[in-house]
Amino acid sequence: IKILIKMNDLNNPDLKSKTKKHLTKSIVVYNDDHNSFDWVISSFIDLLKHDLQQAEQCAHLIHFKGKCGVKSGSLKELKPYKDGLIDRGLSAVIE
Repeated sequence: IKILIKMNDLNNPDLKSKTKKHLTKSIVVYNDDHNSFDWVISSFIDLLKHDLQQAEQCAHLIHFKGKCGVKSGSLKELKPYKDGLIDRGLSAVIE
């Protein structure tokens, strides 16, 4: 199957946003029963450079909703952050 893109399509904002969406991933942290709020919050601050308010909000969303997207970017950018969260015992995946 050949896909032809006209030069005009390269400047189409709809096409650009669709392409960018596929490249953007998120680290999602899932709730668990063994990590404390303080540990999760300090992990977000230390590894993800969240400020205190953002780290607390993410921790509460994880607790009450079961999961939270804590950082977005490319797969290459996110992998070291995800690995760091896993090393700290958090349930983190890239989606």
